[in-house]
Amino acid sequence: MNTRILRLLGLDRSAEPPDYVTDEQFGPMPQDKKPDEWIRTTCGYCSVGCGMLVGVKDGKATAVRGDPTHPVNEGRLCPKGLSEHLTLSAGGRLSTPMISGVPATWDTAIGYVVDAFTNLVATYGPESVAVLSTGQLVTEEFYALGKLVRLGLGLSHYDGNTTLCMASAVSGYKMSFGSDGPPGAYSDFVDADVIVLIGANIADNHPLLAPRVLDNAAAQVIVVDPRVTKTAMVATSHLAIKPRTDITLLNGFINYVITNDLVDTAFAAEHTDGFAELAMHVASYSPAFVADACGIDEDAYVRAAQAIGTSKKLMLAWTMGVNHSTQGSETVAVINTLSAITGNLGRPGSAPMSITGQCNAMGTRETGFTASMPGYRAYDNKQDRADLAALWGIDESRIPVARGRAYPDIIEGIIGGRIKALWIIGTNPVVSYPNRELLEYALDRLELLVVQDGFETPTTSRAHVTLPAAIWGEKGGTFTNSERRVSRVRKVVEPPAQARSDFDIFLAVAQHMGMRDELYPGWETPQDAFDEWTRVSKGRLCDYSAITYDRIDAAGGVQWPCTLDTDTLGGTPRLYEDGVVPTPNGRIRLQRSTAKQMTEPPRERFPFILNTGRTVEHWHTRTKTGRVEILERLAPDGWVEMNPIDATRLRLASGDMVRVASERGAIDSIPLRVTAIVRPGEIFIPFHYDEMCANRITLNEFDPVSREPNYKQCAVRVDAAPATLAPRGGCR
Repeated sequence: MNTRILRLLGLDRSAEPPDYVTDEQFGPMPQDKKPDEWIRTTCGYCSVGCGMLVGVKDGKATAVRGDPTHPVNEGRLCPKGLSEHLTLSAGGRLSTPMISGVPATWDTAIGYVVDAFTNLVATYGPESVAVLSTGQLVTEEFYALGKLVRLGLGLSHYDGNTTLCMASAVSGYKMSFGSDGPPGAYSDFVDADVIVLIGANIADNHPLLAPRVLDNAAAQVIVVDPRVTKTAMVATSHLAIKPRTDITLLNGFINYVITNDLVDTAFAAEHTDGFAELAMHVASYSPAFVADACGIDEDAYVRAAQAIGTSKKLMLAWTMGVNHSTQGSETVAVINTLSAITGNLGRPGSAPMSITGQCNAMGTRETGFTASMPGYRAYDNKQDRADLAALWGIDESRIPVARGRAYPDIIEGIIGGRIKALWIIGTNPVVSYPNRELLEYALDRLELLVVQDGFETPTTSRAHVTLPAAIWGEKGGTFTNSERRVSRVRKVVEPPAQARSDFDIFLAVAQHMGMRDELYPGWETPQDAFDEWTRVSKGRLCDYSAITYDRIDAAGGVQWPCTLDTDTLGGTPRLYEDGVVPTPNGRIRLQRSTAKQMTEPPRERFPFILNTGRTVEHWHTRTKTGRVEILERLAPDGWVEMNPIDATRLRLASGDMVRVASERGAIDSIPLRVTAIVRPGEIFIPFHYDEMCANRITLNEFDPVSREPNYKQCAVRVDAAPATLAPRGGCR
């Protein structure tokens, strides 16, 4: 270990970067923007977890640079990261608490909320109030919020918008391995000889993973996606499968591996259950059948299957193209199955890897007290409840025995009148939730809607109470990225006006309830929460027990599990190196699934299949990126992509304004892009835009296990828009 690492690990407690960061390394800057200091932190957008340096001058953020020493991005940043400091001076911030549109003090607002929640619970029970959180708080805030919701307020229903993006990955991991937790590491992209990206357009969605794939010049890169994405354009092979045929394709790969004697028989025999049944299940998935069902060339399919089967180091990775489906959980489990029977688990270059959505979706999965209890503990496991109660020094009866309603079921509970009040934290469901009209109807039925956010959004505009929160760059803590790497997040500037960190808001709520000392004993800073969490996680799969802020600083991020026995400063790169998983018998459960038909297939009135996704310039509902001028100039409006064959038939051309409608609603005016990127009979719309909201037309259909929405694969029609309608820009 070199002297700098030793110095950082043992001595340096400051938030300043080492003195190697110089202007000479990065080039000159205008004098009026030349920072007085550079502060090391982690990006607050996607889950890649890029390290960055934010330049501060006179108390304002004036520049951002990629951290050249960070192990994730090595100095690179995407367009959003390069402009992230601009969000700290953007307009549209919430600056003071508001009750029914009238400014209030913090004490008054918190008292109003707590009293209302308490009275509703006393009158209607703990099911009458629900909480919806985000994936963008720091881990310390998620841990504090979970304790407040479950133990302080005693609520039954608490979930986060991570259910809208990663719940199926969680459920699929549990189905296969008995626990959540991505097994692989980013280094596996570099070590693999075959990389399969399924529904994962990393070039747009996780841009700093793309160099890892591209730098591995020896690897075959197979992209499975209905659309010719930027990622597909640089792949060795692109399988443009029909929507809702991913399970069919995967079953075909499994059958090919089995029938061609490419199974890792030793690994499968020792570490898996259900192989004989799996072989019978996939026996009919011949290359000809699979190619026809998926709408792809048979030779291309066979070449991909052969590459997968003969690979010594196979990396299988996916994002929303898999998760956003009513069969998302099953699909993830089938991916895990393909990985298991080929022995690609726990070795460098070999993993089934979910690429998480938000910057700290992993942090809330580990600590959040939503789908599982902190430390991946199960609600229905008495020992887990007893252990957690003992760690907190409380009676076991206070620990819930069930998770309560998931996100879509909370919305249904509001519509049904069971849930009377909702506290939304750091998310914008009016734009992000499927079937927008139904969501708006639900919010209008609430007796009390409390929204805690940093910016004005279409959701805050409907709130009875708004609580102004600090955003990334205005508070400190940690994020955990997709490879389980815990990195520091540092305060760069002060929050505006009366805005407070979410951590301080949660502690203030507990204080008003007279429960601060009980819930948060001795807590003053986020580090106090982190230290308690490390003790609560000890002995669990997501073990943080030997992770400290100092160790994170020294390593540039630490991957859990990390115990006193972990012999590398940066933690544990991958899980299940011995092939043993946390199922009751330690063996991997092989998944047998069959693809189901779309519930809303195309038909005469609605002849197109809708696909939705992201663009590299924007993030989620543009709450932040829509206020950054350079990003808005790059992508000011939404659009719809249509194949030239369909455009010719409809007598439409690129640049035309069109109307896109489904059974549920319509986007009245959106510009058309005619391109062979999409298949005939399919269209694509990015989901970021309030003004051209894709979720006005998506259907409210959900995975029965994970409860994640199916944001894709619904039937729509496209017509020329009325001539008076035009694109609308703006920040939402």
